[in-house]
Amino acid sequence: MSEPATGLFSLAGPMLLAYAALAVVTPTLVRRFGRDLLTGLALLPAATTLGAILLLPSALAGHDTRTHLSWIPALSLGIDLRWDALSAAMTIVVAGIGTVVLLYSARYFPAGDDGTGRYTGALIAFAGAMLGVVLADNLILLVICWELTGILSYLLIALRYRKLAARKAAAQALLVTTTGGLAMLVGAVLLGHAAGTFVLSEVIADPPHGTAVAVAVALLIVGGLAKSAIFPFQFWLPGAMAAPTPASAYLHAATMVKAGVYLFARLAPAFAALPLWSWILVPLGGLTLIYGAAQALRQRDLKLLLAYGTVSQLGLLTLLLGAGNPDSLLAGLAMLIAHASFKAALFFVVGIIDTGAGTRDLSKLSGLGRQKPVLFMLAVLAAISMAGIPPMIGFAAKEAGYAGLLRGGGWGTAGLLMMVIGSALTVAYTARFLWGAFGTKAAVPPAGHFRSPALMLGPTALLVAIGLVLGVAPAILEPLVSSYAGVAGATEAHPLALWHGFNLPLGLSALAWAVGAGLYFAQRRRESAGTLAAPGAEPGTVYQFLVAHLERGAVRFTAATQRGSLPVSLGSILAVLIAFPGTLIVLSGVRPRNVQSIWASPAELGLCLLMAVLAVFVLRCKRAITAVLLVGGIGYLVAILFILRGAPDLALTQLLVETITLVAALLVLRRLPDTALHAGVGGNKTRLLLSAGVGALMTALALVMPGVRSQAPVSDQMAGPALEVGGGHNVVNVILVDIRAWDTFGEILVLVCAATGVASLVFLSRRTGAAPRGPQDPQIAADTGAVSPWLATNSSPRPSLLLEVVTRLLFHTIVVFSVYVLFVGHDAPGGGFAAGLIVGLALTLRYVAGGAFELGESAPWDVGKILGLGVLLAVGSAAGGIVFGGSALQSTVLEATVPVLGHLKFVTSSIFDIGVYLVVIGLVLDVLRSLGAGLDEQTMLDSVGSSTANPAKSGRR
Repeated sequence: MSEPATGLFSLAGPMLLAYAALAVVTPTLVRRFGRDLLTGLALLPAATTLGAILLLPSALAGHDTRTHLSWIPALSLGIDLRWDALSAAMTIVVAGIGTVVLLYSARYFPAGDDGTGRYTGALIAFAGAMLGVVLADNLILLVICWELTGILSYLLIALRYRKLAARKAAAQALLVTTTGGLAMLVGAVLLGHAAGTFVLSEVIADPPHGTAVAVAVALLIVGGLAKSAIFPFQFWLPGAMAAPTPASAYLHAATMVKAGVYLFARLAPAFAALPLWSWILVPLGGLTLIYGAAQALRQRDLKLLLAYGTVSQLGLLTLLLGAGNPDSLLAGLAMLIAHASFKAALFFVVGIIDTGAGTRDLSKLSGLGRQKPVLFMLAVLAAISMAGIPPMIGFAAKEAGYAGLLRGGGWGTAGLLMMVIGSALTVAYTARFLWGAFGTKAAVPPAGHFRSPALMLGPTALLVAIGLVLGVAPAILEPLVSSYAGVAGATEAHPLALWHGFNLPLGLSALAWAVGAGLYFAQRRRESAGTLAAPGAEPGTVYQFLVAHLERGAVRFTAATQRGSLPVSLGSILAVLIAFPGTLIVLSGVRPRNVQSIWASPAELGLCLLMAVLAVFVLRCKRAITAVLLVGGIGYLVAILFILRGAPDLALTQLLVETITLVAALLVLRRLPDTALHAGVGGNKTRLLLSAGVGALMTALALVMPGVRSQAPVSDQMAGPALEVGGGHNVVNVILVDIRAWDTFGEILVLVCAATGVASLVFLSRRTGAAPRGPQDPQIAADTGAVSPWLATNSSPRPSLLLEVVTRLLFHTIVVFSVYVLFVGHDAPGGGFAAGLIVGLALTLRYVAGGAFELGESAPWDVGKILGLGVLLAVGSAAGGIVFGGSALQSTVLEATVPVLGHLKFVTSSIFDIGVYLVVIGLVLDVLRSLGAGLDEQTMLDSVGSSTANPAKSGRR
């Protein structure tokens, strides 16, 4: 039964936002107030846990409560959240364990630890992302939150980023889980498309059928297997133990590795009947169960022992959910809750031992059972729950698991055999854990006395107490797990109990206890004889082998294809362009239609022929400067062609861009030999062939595409909206700053990045700050002649006096003209981009006339601030519409009649255009300072330095 969100659950969306907001400010707060703040930060997950408990009656009653927030309506995407028994159980686990982990962490990290803030922020963000996973009722939202948990777990595992092992483990976990996440994304899209909806509850309520659905479910299972470290992805989890112990307790007991198991549990009621479900999950889960337990039995590091134990328990959960019948699903959820309680408690125990005794190596620990009786007792209770021994919740959950598999048919029988073997191994490694951590070893000196802080011992005791209470009275948990399993069908009456009488599940439990005890004592006898169990091969050996060969192959392939030659790289791209689109256009059989005669415009034909001649000369040219000038000439001819075609805006922009590009190229060529662009005869022939091929292809496309158009050109429909919506007659400018302003916004951000990148190639140590207006060293000023009545020139020999005078007279006029072009752009040719380029040309003129110091005189400002102000104006223009009740980048036309000035019009999108204006000015100024003034300064200093080093050469003694 579905119902809209009411009461507390309507706050689910704001709650998730609270986690995100708190995660952002937490690192700063923790650095300011210290680790004690973690106890206060635990209030958010504690409040989440309390809210989930208050909402339990709704989930237990079988109500399926949902809330929806529209996200991207055009794509039918929304933020859909769902509250049912499974969501309730997982929310309590995620938020409840998160609360005690934060309390525990307040004393686990030493005071002043520089990683505490980063850890806490990532942990809170991770908790919010995991809550998003378990509450998501939309497949796309589920995938997004799923990937967020992977990224945030990377930050937690790599917290000690100075350690290579931590970085490698984090990268391994991220790569494996993200690969699975990509498969899951494809599966989610396929499933949503097949179902006709991406709302998960609707998909499960009425599951689609067909081959595409089977493929989608298989891909979703792959994502879950990778996330929960199920074979063949089991290797990443032990390596993730590089994370701090409380992070391990959270990631591997309650949250991240449970995400895959949660996905299986969510999908099981709808898709467990598919043949592939049990065929995949039962054997892989059973194999992981046995493998993890066997590896845990060989470990000496207590934390690594628990890590392999987690792998084993995740295999058990996958096996139970893979059986697919209602009783095994119930047991799977009960076991998930039990595992969270005992595994987090055991990680806490290891953390207390590690911080106190200084080691986790069980071969170096002795006597802690007598020294720490309370800690020992807590460890025993948590450990017997892991081993499935009464009176803990682990026993009741495993009993239900045996019972569920007995009703699971053929796969249930196979799963039952694997569960017995795995449980026996679990008993053995549990006993080894207790002996290794707390046993007295004759050849090992007793561990020194250490204090167990209350904030570390208290959360451990709380988790153990919960496991004990639920074990003694499992009826408390039964309604919740029964409500979930009831979706898949009827379950056995009272499936969770401390005592079901003498039955087959109890016999199987006893068999596992006995065999496990025998394995433990057999291993102890071997170790008493002086042979400690070898820890086995490093986890992920196959992964490391594959990654190493992939990296080597990538290096070889890159060396063969990317040889560091721009002509070779560009030639390869053009060759592919000719080969694929060219072949397709030939094979398509499409031919030009309604082509205007080339003789219709003799002027255009003459321009095209002239451009072709210049292009041929460029190929035959051996001098770099001549080649650049010829290319510039082609650009100017294109601008004339735009004018003939009735596109003055394009022509103006083309002229300005071509001029600025020409200047930048000439500035670069000053530092290169004049034959830098010459590639030899063979190279020019290759370029000629490529050029002819690309030219022929683009000409064919230009002739064919108009003839195959099936819809009217969008440009025909722009004139009306440009005037009505944008308030301007210049369609091009209105498109840039209003109709398609988001595109322009992205482009100016690219320009800012380009300016920063170009400048960083020259200014290696310092780029920001005001430009120098003159040399700081008087001797350098004297040597360079940087004194002029007209210009602060640093050029030697001095440029033309006429050029200097004209530059000073025209500069301000050009700048004023650029402002005019900026503001008339809405109704006449112009706009922010063209106006910014005009200022750029004025600055270029000042630089050419006077050099670096003259450029500093004309524009002494910090380039970074100019660029930043431009972006800020663009962002403010985008946000202004929202602030005043409209949409982002919405513009308003303001008109008024002013005395003397007459009728004036101002469109608010002009603010956005001013931002573009400033960004373009900043870009040009950055290029002039880096490729021009920066190189000039370097040359000048080199010249002065060489003169100083050789006084005879400079004429001074």
